[in-house]
Amino acid sequence: MKIHFIGIGGIGISGLAQYMHFQGHQVSGSDVKDTVITQKLRSVGIDINIPHSKDVISDQDLVIHSAIIREDNPEVIAAKEKGIRVLARREALLEILHESKVYAVAAAHGKSTTTAILSAIMHGSAIIGAESKEFGSNVRYEKETDVLIFEADESDGSFVNSNPYCAIVINAEPEHMEYYKYDYDLFFNTYRKFIESAKHRILNAEDEFLATLGDIEAVRLYPSKDIKNIEFVLIEDEPHTKFELKEFGEFCVWGFGEHIAIDAALAILAAKEEMNIEDIRKNLLNFKGIKKRFDIINIENDSVIIDDYGHHPTEVKATMQSVTEYARLKGFNKITAIWQPHKYSRTIDNLEAFVSCFEGCDELVILPVWAAGEEMRAIDFEKEFARYNLIMADALKREGSSINLIKANQTIKELREGIIVGFGAGDITYQLRGLV
Repeated sequence: MKIHFIGIGGIGISGLAQYMHFQGHQVSGSDVKDTVITQKLRSVGIDINIPHSKDVISDQDLVIHSAIIREDNPEVIAAKEKGIRVLARREALLEILHESKVYAVAAAHGKSTTTAILSAIMHGSAIIGAESKEFGSNVRYEKETDVLIFEADESDGSFVNSNPYCAIVINAEPEHMEYYKYDYDLFFNTYRKFIESAKHRILNAEDEFLATLGDIEAVRLYPSKDIKNIEFVLIEDEPHTKFELKEFGEFCVWGFGEHIAIDAALAILAAKEEMNIEDIRKNLLNFKGIKKRFDIINIENDSVIIDDYGHHPTEVKATMQSVTEYARLKGFNKITAIWQPHKYSRTIDNLEAFVSCFEGCDELVILPVWAAGEEMRAIDFEKEFARYNLIMADALKREGSSINLIKANQTIKELREGIIVGFGAGDITYQLRGLV
C-alpha cells in the first residue's frame, strides 16, 4: 500500500510509520517542522515533507493522522476530496496490528521502560514510545515472528484498539484526564475494556485500581511480597538493580529503583508464558535503558548530567529516589534538579504533588512551562516552590561538562558539580544535549 502519515514527527505515529515501512509498504509523511525524528525517518528511506501541504496528497491508498491533527488540515481535506481513506492513529491500530501477536503494555508511568525490557527479553518486533538503547530506535522489525511488543497509549484511549494477545498493566493512575472529560468512571472502564480484551493479562495487583479487578483472570504481581532483596549496584559504572522474583531466583536489570524492579518483574511474567526462565534471565541483560529515562548523557570525575522524561510527579519522585541512590554510590554530595513543566493543565492539576516530588535535591531550577499548544495560565512558581533553593531561568546552554543557566539572555549561574538531572517532555532534552 501507499500510506501517508500526517504528523509523522510524533514518537507514537513515527513508530507505526517505520513499522509499516519495514513491512514493505510505500510510506511518506509530513509535519510542521523538521526534527531529530523526521531526520531519522528520512535516513531509513521514508519521504518526509515539511510543512503540511495539500500537494503531497496524490494517489495514496490510505492517510493516517496523529491525534492532534484537525479536520481542517490541508492534507486531510485533500485526501477526502480525492476519496482516499483517512484514519486517526487510534482507528488505524485496528488494521495495523490485527495480524500480530501483540504484547501490549499500558500504564500512566513506566510503559516505555517495560516495553523496552520485554522487547529485550523476547526479541520480537517492537514499537516503543521512546528509543531503546539496545537497538538505537523506537522500532524493531523481526519478520520471522508474529510477536509484537507494543507500547499501548492510554492518553487518547487508543490502547483499546491494540489487539492485545497479552495485556501488561503496570499502574492505572489517572492521567490525561482532559481526554476523558475528567470522568473517572470512563477512565477506569476504558482500562477494564483493554484488559478484558486480552487472552492473557499480567497485572500489578498493588495498584489501587488494578487491585479491584479480582473478577478478571490474570497473573498478578504483588511487589511487596513477590519482589525481594532489592539491591542497587554499579556495573562498569552503569546503574543496575538486582532483585529476587517469587521462586524464580535472582535477576539483574539496567537502572535504579524499586519501580525498575517492578517493570522488569512484569516483563518477566509476561515472557514466561513462551520462554524458559533461564533464557529470560540471560536476555534481560540485553536491556541497556531507553533514551530520556535516567539517561546519563555526560559523566566526568566531578559531575554527571542525566536527562529524564519525567513530567508527572509520580515519575519525578521515582527518578529522584534513583538519583539519590546513584549519588550515594558515586560519592556525590550535590544534586541539582532542572524542571521544565509540561503543560499548564498538568502542572496545575498536580501542583501539590509537584511541590513535594523534588525532595532530596540541593538546588531546583525551573524553566518556563512547555505549553504543548495550551493557553498560558498563571502559576506562581516562586511562591509555591519557596521551600527549595530555587532558581528561575529562561533556558539552558550546554558547555562541555557544564550547564549555564540563562535569564534575560545573560548567564546567571554555571552548573558544573555533582549530579545535574533534567526533567520534562519538552525541548529540555535538546537543551541538555546542547542541540538548541
